[in-house]
Amino acid sequence: MSRIKLDARLSAVASMVRENSRVADIGTDHGYLLAWLIQNGISPGGIAADINKGPLENARKTVSEAGIADKVELVLSDGLKNIDENSCDDIVIAGMGGNLIADILSDCQWIYNPDLRIIAQPMSHGEVLREFYINNGFEILEERTASDGKRIYCVISAAYTGERPQKDISYIYLGKLTDNKDETTNKYIKKILTALEKKYSALINAGKEDASSLGEIIASIKGKITEENNGNC
Repeated sequence: MSRIKLDARLSAVASMVRENSRVADIGTDHGYLLAWLIQNGISPGGIAADINKGPLENARKTVSEAGIADKVELVLSDGLKNIDENSCDDIVIAGMGGNLIADILSDCQWIYNPDLRIIAQPMSHGEVLREFYINNGFEILEERTASDGKRIYCVISAAYTGERPQKDISYIYLGKLTDNKDETTNKYIKKILTALEKKYSALINAGKEDASSLGEIIASIKGKITEENNGNC
């Protein structure tokens, strides 16, 4: 039996999975996450799903070598389309763009269940995913960051509440990140702000009319950061 080890990114994802939850790992790739969760007694089992047959075969090999093949169902699925709503407690969607994750969730009706937990790790456009949550009655419960070399990743845990409270525009970009005071999260927030400022400068130089709206977003984010910093002095 081979023991599975996770990198910093998947370790952050794994840290948000609830104990004893059945997990649907969407876009499972090699199946490392689910195998690790089972080997470490966090999950009793679950589904390893992918849109392509190749990754599923990789996952099949992983769970077989890990000695847990009987606890994992391998499912060929475009997002959540072939996943039974009664098969999981926690849904993990990691390693995709925030746009794609939002699209996958948009195509599924049974995620609107308060008992479900959705753990997403967007590789880009986390603001698109947060906006989906806000507009569709999901509450962001927690966000964490992880550093792996020069890359910093964000993991977002959310659940359906049915409530749609008004949020400042900065929330779409920062979410619950400002709850964290660690250096990795601070670097991640600075990275977001730097990218927006570069885009803003490009729009200004090109004389684009939508530069002003982006400028307002940047000002809102800076105001939120200042507010959080002053609140912890």
